[in-house]
Amino acid sequence: SGANISDQFSRWSAAAVPAVINHSRLRAEGPSCLFVGPLETATQENLEALYRQARKAYYSGQPLIVDDMFDRVELKLRSYGSKYVVKYPRCSLRRHSTYADAEEDPSQVFALSSVWLLILGFGTSACLVPVAYAITRAYRDAFNSSGVFYAVELFSPLSCMLFVLFGAMVGYPIASASVGALRGLWVNDLVALKGICPHCGEEVYAFVGSKQWPHRVECHVCKSSLEFRTKVVESVSAPGKRWVYGRVYLIRAAKR
Repeated sequence: SGANISDQFSRWSAAAVPAVINHSRLRAEGPSCLFVGPLETATQENLEALYRQARKAYYSGQPLIVDDMFDRVELKLRSYGSKYVVKYPRCSLRRHSTYADAEEDPSQVFALSSVWLLILGFGTSACLVPVAYAITRAYRDAFNSSGVFYAVELFSPLSCMLFVLFGAMVGYPIASASVGALRGLWVNDLVALKGICPHCGEEVYAFVGSKQWPHRVECHVCKSSLEFRTKVVESVSAPGKRWVYGRVYLIRAAKR
């Protein structure tokens, strides 16, 4: 009986020691995470799996990756439009303010570009139509001149010149402003951001500069003062391309 107990204890000890050693080795080596390769070429599925694993490990008290790497993964997933990184209005302990995430809205840029293209067409027409009319009138008068209408034809060049001058005065400023606005949209000097109002939860949007300057607007629903702040990330894999995102901050009224 005593020998059997001794043998069982020996076998249990022999099995438990390697398990303890393996557990200690795992603790010494630290937790492992998925390998996704360079972030610029990683797929959305792999990044989402890594993000979920890293977030779960962080909340359990055993972070897998450093904070900077976690932020870069989250940023890349935001550029993909992943549902796992969608965040709702929240508070900032550092700035003591409420804010929400904002992202670029290509549909607003397309709509604004379409409007400016129509305005450009109107301005260009205002410049070119009088010129075309003057050329046509001069060509017709050159072949259909008559002494009876000499007095009337005397005022024809003057009226054409005034018509051309009026068209240029009206059309050129409109066309010039349209070209400037379209250039700003096409080279990303002006971007459209949309987000959630931190006060009422409705969707708000604004056209802001991409040079990371704060831009203040008013919510069209609750009339709260909001501030859009932009952030520009240059693409490493595709030089010349960049991704714009930002945040919407709620501006508190000063206490009197």
